[in-house]
Amino acid sequence: MSIKTLPLSSERIKQIAQEYGTPFHLYDEAAIRKNARQLFAAFSWAPKFREYFAVKALPNPYILEILKEEGCGADCSSMAELYLSEAVGIQGENICFTSNDTPIAEYRKALELGAIINLDDISHIDYLLDNARLPELISFRYNPGPLRNGGNEIIGYPEQAKYGLTQEQLLEGIARCKSLGTKRFGIHTMIVSNELNCDYLAETAQMMFNLAVKIKNQLGVSVEFINLGGGIGIPYRPEQEAVDLQVFGNRVKEAYESILIPAGLTEVAICIESGRMMTGPYGYLVSTAIHYKDTYKNYIGLDSCMADLMRPALYGAYHHITVVGKENAPCDTMYDVTGSLCENNDKFAIDRMLPHIDMGDLLVIHDSGAHGYSMGFNYNGKLRSKELLLREDGSIKQIRRAETLADYFATLDYPHLAK
Repeated sequence: MSIKTLPLSSERIKQIAQEYGTPFHLYDEAAIRKNARQLFAAFSWAPKFREYFAVKALPNPYILEILKEEGCGADCSSMAELYLSEAVGIQGENICFTSNDTPIAEYRKALELGAIINLDDISHIDYLLDNARLPELISFRYNPGPLRNGGNEIIGYPEQAKYGLTQEQLLEGIARCKSLGTKRFGIHTMIVSNELNCDYLAETAQMMFNLAVKIKNQLGVSVEFINLGGGIGIPYRPEQEAVDLQVFGNRVKEAYESILIPAGLTEVAICIESGRMMTGPYGYLVSTAIHYKDTYKNYIGLDSCMADLMRPALYGAYHHITVVGKENAPCDTMYDVTGSLCENNDKFAIDRMLPHIDMGDLLVIHDSGAHGYSMGFNYNGKLRSKELLLREDGSIKQIRRAETLADYFATLDYPHLAK
C-alpha cells in the first residue's frame, strides 16, 4: 500500500499558499534526490548504467539541474527539450534524442550537441543522409508488435503504436548503416507506460537482450548499449504498490548474466529513460476551493483546472486528493472536484469521498510531478500556474512564475489589445 502524505505540515502549506497564491505545483527536492540514488544503487552492478530523465515529464531546468547532479542524462524528443538540456550542461552522449515525425532542424541540433540519435523509422536513415549526416553512433527504436503482449491506454498496444521499427526493419537498418560507415550501435524500446508489474518490466529486458544476441549472430555487430525505455509506473492509488527498484535491478541482472554474457556481450551498457518514476510522486498541485455547487451532484470548484493537470480528463486517471488540515477527518461527503473550463471532463475527481470541504480550504492533488504542468495548455484563455521547489533545507524557491495575460497575448500583433 502507498501511503499518501504531504511533504510539509498543514500550517506550512497554508503559509506558502498565502505568500505565493494558488494554484501552484510544488516539487520536493530531497525526495527526488533520494529516489534517484535508489535507482542508481539498484543498477550499480551494470557496466556504464545510464538514466536518461524523460524531459517531457517535467521540463524545468531547475529540476534537470538536480537530476544532472545525481548522475542523470536527458531523454529529449523536441527542440525545446534539447535546449533545456544544453542550458543545464547536459550534452554529448548524456542526451538520447528519441522523437518521431522529426523536423530536420531538431536532428541537426541533436547532432550539434553530440546526442545519441535514436531513429524511430528506417526511412529516417535517408532523411538524415539527405538533409544532415549519419552519425558514428546510431540507435534504433524497436517495436515488437504482436511478438510482445501488453501495452495500455497511455502508449497503446505495440502493434497499434506509431513508434519504432519491426525486427526485420531494425536488422536491415543496422546492416545499412554499417555499410555506410556507422561504427557504433545501440538499441532501444518503449512499449509500455506507467507499468507496476515488475515481471513485465523484466521480460522487456529479456526481449531486448535476446535481440542484441540476434544482432551479433546475424550481423556481427555488438551493440554498445540497450535502452530499456521508461514505463516504470508509480502508485497513483493508495492501494497500489510502487515498483521495488532493487528487485527490478536484480531481475535485469539475472537476464543480463544468463543471456548477454554467454553470448560474449559482457560490456553492454544498460540504459533506462524514466520520467514519471523519477519525479511524479514528488509533485503536488495545490489549489483553493472557491465554489460549491449542489445540483444533481455535489461539486467543489477549484482555482485550478485541467490546464494545470490534464491526466484525469485525458486518461480518466486517478490522483489522490488531500484536504489540508483535514487529513484525519472522516471522508463522509461525495464530491466531483472540478475546474472552470467549458468542458465537462474538466474534473480532477468524480464521485470522490472526501472530508467536508469549506470554501477557502486548500486541496492538494498528489503525484503531479510528471506530466502535470508539462501537459498544460491555454484553451479558454486559461493561464498556467507557477512552479515552486521545496529545497532540501526547507526553504521555497519559485522556479517558474505563473503566466500572465501579457504572455497569452505576446504572439498577437493587434493595436487595441493591452499587453
